Amino acid sequence: MLTEKDIIAIRGRGSDPETVLKQLAYFRNGFPYLQIIKPATVGDGIKRLTNNEIVEYGRYYDESVLQGISLLKFVPASGAASRMFQSLFEAKDKLEKGMSEEEVRKDLDYFLNNLQKFSFYGDLQRLLGKSPGQLPVLEILDQLLTEKGLNYGNLPKGLLRFHQYGNKARTSFGEHCIEGALYAKNHDKTVRIHFTVSPEHLERFNVHLDEIRKEFERITDSSLAITFSEQKPSTDTVAVTPGNEPFRNEDGSLLFRPAGHGALLENLDDLDADLVFIKNIDNVAPDYLKPATITYKKALAGLLLKTQQHIFNYQHIFDTRHYSSLDSVFLAEAANFLENILHVLPPENLYYTEKEDLYYYLKSRFDRPLRVCGMVKNEGEPGGGPFWAKNRDGSVSLQIVESSQIDPGDADQIDILKQSTHFNPVDLVCAFKNNQGKKYHLADYRDPQSGFIAKKSKDGKELKAQELPGLWNGAMAGWNTLFVEVPIETFNPVKTVNDLLRKEHQPE
Repeated sequence: MLTEKDIIAIRGRGSDPETVLKQLAYFRNGFPYLQIIKPATVGDGIKRLTNNEIVEYGRYYDESVLQGISLLKFVPASGAASRMFQSLFEAKDKLEKGMSEEEVRKDLDYFLNNLQKFSFYGDLQRLLGKSPGQLPVLEILDQLLTEKGLNYGNLPKGLLRFHQYGNKARTSFGEHCIEGALYAKNHDKTVRIHFTVSPEHLERFNVHLDEIRKEFERITDSSLAITFSEQKPSTDTVAVTPGNEPFRNEDGSLLFRPAGHGALLENLDDLDADLVFIKNIDNVAPDYLKPATITYKKALAGLLLKTQQHIFNYQHIFDTRHYSSLDSVFLAEAANFLENILHVLPPENLYYTEKEDLYYYLKSRFDRPLRVCGMVKNEGEPGGGPFWAKNRDGSVSLQIVESSQIDPGDADQIDILKQSTHFNPVDLVCAFKNNQGKKYHLADYRDPQSGFIAKKSKDGKELKAQELPGLWNGAMAGWNTLFVEVPIETFNPVKTVNDLLRKEHQPE
């Protein structure tokens, strides 16, 4: 199936022919579905913080920062904003094909009537030279979406103006910089934020950073330490024809495609910090709504640090004591912490096995990355949700599960899926060092069998593409996980352009 030329090309990308053969096998056989046991709910997998706990954890976090723990914020920002403007592109296409402006305006009524409320309105008006209301709709869309004007349809979300502050507008990139300074400022006043970007947009991000740096550092009393990385070609996955044969370009070479945000696990693995906050580029709020986000970010971080301290104590004992020197009381205590704090139920009958087997199982379960994930009450927003799920080793633990991971033909599994009370807003605090400060190799804790296959096309030809396990579901399947309920005010995503008209994205 792979020629010698293919193998040379694969290795030239930094990948491994064996990995590509496994990808081809997944196309033929599909990915195994994940078995969910029940939804994680408040009191049963999701922790609801009391007011006292919010204060206590926040204080503990602030004290830890003063003591010198290193902080970093990680923001996936590679995606183009084209899907955000899908309805506008569709309207533009209809107008170019001869549909009357009156007919198209019906679909764009809300957008056009509120155009002046968008923070990019001033830029658009300057380009058009007059009020947009006096111009044909096609000209407005051209100037907004294409390289003739603002080119918003081809830029990444991070470079779009989201919020208005008097006569100034702030991009989502800028909002993340401000937000990072409010909860992820290191003790030396540096704010370390890492953005993953597409190579074609890197220069624009650097130019924008230069434009805002001086003012942002002044108003936040900090020093911005912003870094960028690109998704690695070695993480791309091979594409196939509808018949599962390797899809080849016109020159006969294999076609590789970006493998989704799960591929960013390698970018994350390259970073070094004691605590890493993860949040999507489009989930930001204007300044007057930031306090809830700041409060809960610090509380989640404090909870992680306190939990981590207990885990480190167990790690130290397991590292320095032979199983023969540990009594059943300690092993029972460790098992209780694993089940009731980390919410990991071991494989059936493990407690009835040899003491040595139990020792090594507990040792391995405590020795892995840790994350605390904020969860929002389900109010109809799309996204994965928190569940108790059965792992490949027979254990049961907390997992963020996407609907694509569930067997659509299993009525019982679909019923459990529908019972979910919360969803994942991508609000994570992570730690991936052990008690000796050594970093974990994150790829060791992913579930390679939880990928996703999608139908795509190239040059008019149908193909099938494969995504790696999602960054916060399959890619972190082996992490120790805590779920915490966070208020809806901390979740302000922008999936369509009209989302910017929600009160959460408008001036106070």
